[in-house]
Amino acid sequence: MHPRDLSDHSPYVPGRGVEEVARDRGLDPDGLIKLSSNENPHGPSPAAVEAIREHADRVHQYPKSSHTDLTAKIAEMWDVTPEQVWVSPGADGSIDYLSRATLSPGDEVLVPSPGFAYYAMSARYHHGEVAEYELDPADGFTQDAETVLSAYGGERIVYVTSPHNPTGSTMPLAAIETVADATAPETLVVVDEAYGEFAEVDSAIPLVDERDDVAVLRTFSKAYGLAGLRIGYSVVPEEWGEAYARVNTPFAANELACRAALAALDDEEHVAESVETARWARGYIAEELDAPTVDSAGNFVLARVGDAERVADAAQDRGVIIRDCTSFGLPEHVRISTGTRDETREAVETLNRVLADLDLGVRA
Repeated sequence: MHPRDLSDHSPYVPGRGVEEVARDRGLDPDGLIKLSSNENPHGPSPAAVEAIREHADRVHQYPKSSHTDLTAKIAEMWDVTPEQVWVSPGADGSIDYLSRATLSPGDEVLVPSPGFAYYAMSARYHHGEVAEYELDPADGFTQDAETVLSAYGGERIVYVTSPHNPTGSTMPLAAIETVADATAPETLVVVDEAYGEFAEVDSAIPLVDERDDVAVLRTFSKAYGLAGLRIGYSVVPEEWGEAYARVNTPFAANELACRAALAALDDEEHVAESVETARWARGYIAEELDAPTVDSAGNFVLARVGDAERVADAAQDRGVIIRDCTSFGLPEHVRISTGTRDETREAVETLNRVLADLDLGVRA
């Protein structure tokens, strides 16, 4: 007895963790700077931590009321109905929900390349096929409607990421609307705004209220600092509301995650500090790193270093963990998450020494 043929499925490759690198390199984990997973360097919202403590003795109960309360609060924040909010275990949970609700066997999805691997993974899990549109490094991985539509062939789902991972580029709201207008009525345009809080662009959520072919993904993992709790949501057209109960995994968003997210939504100071630090760090990396970088609106910066594997490996030896982007199809690039001011300065100094020592011929 064997599982079905999974040869077309590639495993997701996450950024390396502190404990993993410390063990492999024989380093003190307390001395490592982890800038590989786009996590919040300020940690979770203090209000969220307090909520976790307060509700820890309730984890024997299913998260029914907390899930309802969080759904209502998100709906109020975005001025949509509660039926339009699909709370999920991370934004990737919402990707699965939309795949379940949309795809029939053999349906295609259109995804960006480079891009978040889970768009394609989820489609294949649900017996779908995958096509790609290419973002060009020569023009800074610019996202526009023409790029998407030139590759469009009637796919059931089209994924747009704004800000885009791993490049940090954004797609203007008008361009997203152009894509939705130009695609077939049965095509769902899914806008991934996991890094939306860090960007100075309008959210696509208002489009969801105007039309029935756009959905938007959001998460509490980044600006709110709740990555370890796996909590996110999508905002879908009102006509899609009742499908949630048919595709949702029972009680998938856990009690503590829902309670923490509820508290984090009110902690505006923590989000503001996280966003401000990310913007500062983006500018610092772009100016001070001795390698060309891509303009970013996320909490990370993509840099062309010539040999991503060698640079990331050498940086780990010196206590700085960054993301080798070979798994994104970018073997010459690394992605550097924004840390605190002190972490960012130390990381850039270390990376500049690495680049000088390796002498890969790449300069900003």
